[in-house]
Amino acid sequence: MITTSDHNPAGVTLAVTDEQAGQRLDKALAMLAGEVSRARLQTVIKQGGVSLNGAILRDGNHKVVAGDELRLVMPAARDADPVGQDIPLDVVYEDASLIVIDKPAGLVVHPAGGHEDGTLVNALIAHCGDSLSGIGGVRRPGIVHRLDKDTSGLLVVAKTDKAHQGLAKQFADHGRTGPLERAYRALVWGAPRRQSGTIEAALERSHRNREKMAVVAPGRGREAITHFSIEARYPAAGKGQDASEPVASLIECRLETGRTHQIRVHMAHLGHPLLGDALYGSGFATKASLLPEPARAALAALGRQALHAAVLGFAHPVTGESLLFESESPADFADLQEKLAAL
Repeated sequence: MITTSDHNPAGVTLAVTDEQAGQRLDKALAMLAGEVSRARLQTVIKQGGVSLNGAILRDGNHKVVAGDELRLVMPAARDADPVGQDIPLDVVYEDASLIVIDKPAGLVVHPAGGHEDGTLVNALIAHCGDSLSGIGGVRRPGIVHRLDKDTSGLLVVAKTDKAHQGLAKQFADHGRTGPLERAYRALVWGAPRRQSGTIEAALERSHRNREKMAVVAPGRGREAITHFSIEARYPAAGKGQDASEPVASLIECRLETGRTHQIRVHMAHLGHPLLGDALYGSGFATKASLLPEPARAALAALGRQALHAAVLGFAHPVTGESLLFESESPADFADLQEKLAAL
């Protein structure tokens, strides 16, 4: 079996059998090479890393026949552009294929404008070192899903090309036919009238504010589905407040799709934005004044949207084993929840 880290200047010889006969060169190589993705092999072919019966062949569409001799030279994985940085990580699980992190709030997942370093990717490059085998030819962690900077909780990252392919396929399927499971805890203003329900509302980038996502009419945007259930209601306690109407509630949200800001937008669309969400809940900022001082102080200390990725389950992309991880709420989230429960 060939892996993305199998760099040998002399290359490796592979013989086309009846099973691969008649296939395109790139597909035949993918069948023979094992862990290396077809997309990666297509790049290697174009770069002149594959010869057929002694002659370099750069056409991935070429049909091979039984008895053909292929020589594959995998280029050494180059280092990622982001550099490794010694940033503490809460590692929940790690093996040769993947790593599961309990991400703290405030840590950006991937380098981007305004966050060129100090990210989870920088931390993983340093932590994993040579165990990153070269995803797409680059020695880097394979990000298959993300959490907002100020959302805490569980996140899985691939360390090999094969794991990246397998995890990406599961996240693209959104758990509809497989074991992928994602559940979040959210503290929201008020409480939905129903104990549980499903929000189906397509999303796209807001035309008014490019930092925001917006709910759009059917037929536009990208499908987005969130299932929610109320875990606890926190009654109003201040003067002049209707005690029958909860001031806030604890919600469990389970994702059937994974769009940018999905839970934050969907709960705001329902009329119950997340506590502390300055982007989607700015119209509810004055509600903080209705909270007793301990809860108001806890909300100010949180300083972010009250959202935590609490449950993550998936099939191991190499072994097929079902893995399930749970994360306790971080201290700032738990403190706010405790103060609300005391109302």
